[in-house]
Amino acid sequence: MRHRTRTRRATTTVALLAATVTMSLAGGCTGGHGPADDSSGQPSRTPVRSPHQSPSPSPKASRATASLLAVKIDNAPAARPQTGLNAADIVYAEQVEGGLSRLMAVYATRFPKAVGPVRSARESDLELLRQFHRPTLAFSGAQGKLMPLIDKAPLDGQTPEKVAGAYYRGADKAAPHNLYLRPKKLLAHAPGTDALTTGFRFGAAPEGGRPESSRTVRFPAARFTFTWSGDRDRWLVSMDGRPTVTTDGKRVAPATVVVQHVKVRASRFHDFLGNNTPYTETVGSGTAEVLRDGRSYDVKWKRATPTGGTEFTTADGTPVNFADGQVWVVFTKA
Repeated sequence: MRHRTRTRRATTTVALLAATVTMSLAGGCTGGHGPADDSSGQPSRTPVRSPHQSPSPSPKASRATASLLAVKIDNAPAARPQTGLNAADIVYAEQVEGGLSRLMAVYATRFPKAVGPVRSARESDLELLRQFHRPTLAFSGAQGKLMPLIDKAPLDGQTPEKVAGAYYRGADKAAPHNLYLRPKKLLAHAPGTDALTTGFRFGAAPEGGRPESSRTVRFPAARFTFTWSGDRDRWLVSMDGRPTVTTDGKRVAPATVVVQHVKVRASRFHDFLGNNTPYTETVGSGTAEVLRDGRSYDVKWKRATPTGGTEFTTADGTPVNFADGQVWVVFTKA
């Protein structure tokens, strides 16, 4: 009797181990090209926690059980207003085909109920995301020749073809501008601020700077305007001349805006209309303006390696702090 009991326990243990290995292997695969519309390194620097954010799990627990979520968000006029944008810790704005813009929203401290509209990924997203430890990337698909690169990248790519239950089509907009994500269908909980390995620092404003009431950043076929609100201590976002609000009627208003001057070159990929896809280089160095507290600061930026975060410093090398709250980074051609 005892012998049979030990045998059953051993059999159960082996089965559990086999299931765990199978799940681990499956988690690293990505499939599907999505609509035709178009080796993880450890971070080199730990960011300073923003005081407004809640405590996060220990680094060990974060790496083992939780992943940072990055979502590619449609920013065509037909896709607005967007959903879940205000819950993001960081919003990156990049140039895409035809001089238009697309957003990548990064979530680490909290997940909204829904995010979208979700659209396709670009090659330069892979370089930008290397600063995080195996992030989850939610996107609608990608150009066919790009998908193998996404599959090999140190991230967990999640498309509607792979996890259909996490996505849904809304009735408020026409396709392809109506694909939305339920983040908690992908990840059980947000990993916390330890996952934000961007190199960003939060704290008191640097000395100097100049008063700034409004700043406009122009792409060939899109523009972003950030207007300072003293009442809210935030930068009110407008896109293409219209105030940016979310589907719940709230104005998008980050605490810090970074206008980062980068190299934007042609990539090897094109969209289905034959337009070349721009590649935004986020590794390197250059100049930027940091907007916070109604002032603008001329700074230098440096990101030495893909697996490291970006340092922002004054001319004498002093690190520049951001204001507590959401950060927008707009990549503009140097």
